[in-house]
Amino acid sequence: MLINYLKIAIKVLLRHKLFTFISLFGISLTLLILIMVTSLLDHTFGSQPPELKLDRTLSITMGLLTSKDGGQSNGPVMSPYFLKKYVKSLKTPEVVSMSSFHNRVITYKNRTKFRLDIKYTDSEFFEILDFNFLEGNPYSLNDVSSRRNVIVINQNTREQYFDGEEAIGNTMEVEGEKFRVIGVVENCSILRIMPYADVWLPLTFSKTPLDEVTLIGGFPGWFAMMLATDESDIPAIKKEFQNQLTLVEYPDDKWVEIKTAASTYAEAFSRNLRLSEEGNAKPLLIILFILMILFMLLPTINLVNINLSRIMERSSEIGVRKAFGASSLTLVGQFVVENVIITLIGGAIALILAIGILEIINSSSLIPYVNFSLNYRIFFNSLVICLFFGLFSGVYPAFKMSRLQPVDALRGESS
Repeated sequence: MLINYLKIAIKVLLRHKLFTFISLFGISLTLLILIMVTSLLDHTFGSQPPELKLDRTLSITMGLLTSKDGGQSNGPVMSPYFLKKYVKSLKTPEVVSMSSFHNRVITYKNRTKFRLDIKYTDSEFFEILDFNFLEGNPYSLNDVSSRRNVIVINQNTREQYFDGEEAIGNTMEVEGEKFRVIGVVENCSILRIMPYADVWLPLTFSKTPLDEVTLIGGFPGWFAMMLATDESDIPAIKKEFQNQLTLVEYPDDKWVEIKTAASTYAEAFSRNLRLSEEGNAKPLLIILFILMILFMLLPTINLVNINLSRIMERSSEIGVRKAFGASSLTLVGQFVVENVIITLIGGAIALILAIGILEIINSSSLIPYVNFSLNYRIFFNSLVICLFFGLFSGVYPAFKMSRLQPVDALRGESS
């Protein structure tokens, strides 16, 4: 029976070319956008190198100081002093790291100008993150504390600055100081805010005074990452950090309260969007889910309307088939199969277009070091969406068509 359904469905779609084109265009465009957005979200928030431990990683990126008169600080609270005293001292996490956000600098080699995004980190930074070292190794705790002139660079910097030659042991100048390259890692996408940089240096070379007793950090800002031994330890880490905040000593009598939190990536993003003061990621997920459903409903409703408008056009066919004994269930099955086929074809077109567009974006350098891809999870989600489209947009029109009486159908009347 299914084979018969398929044969009839293909003949119908080939016979009604305009309907097929309109339907395929709407479905393909919608699924293409959904696939692209899903790939972007997966690349930005999913577990991707070097952030392979997101399920047990917390970060402290932003905060606010409240004054006696109710005013708030107008800059990032995360000073190196605050992170060293109140975050690095936490006992519950397996590893705690503090780093600066990336900062663009200009350097020269043989009168050639290079723009580099640099980041100052401690040695624990490379314990939490899983960089793929193409050459060498990260700097150690001793390298940082001893203020050794060592540096880790990415693959692109090796290609540009060292002309693709081996970089280990060679030196490069950054902000007026010479550093010896001890490691080369794969490029990290700029969309991965915490690990991203072209060059990583020991934080002891930062121009920001690390021991200055202040809670307000300066440019380019500082953040901390904490790695839990197990995902179940995350609530305990959050609680310990909140307890630490009660012990904060304010160097300026002006301030009376500090508001910040140890958050997962999604929680921090939600807080920055002001969707939740507590950093709860649920509002963000709910909004994304609602937007996805609404976006999917538009072409679905359009397809339902197109199918309903074809009831009169196909009334004679329905009447003849009913007159020859076709049951309502058989007709419903036929119309649903037609819809599923057209949505699967539309899904295939969308996937092919998405692969091509993502490849163009990856090779264009429009977004530094980005590498969008369609993994099996995205492909499976797209397949489920296709089937949802086909079933949801086909059931009601099919039910409506199947209820036509043979005589009315042959007359071209709809109920």
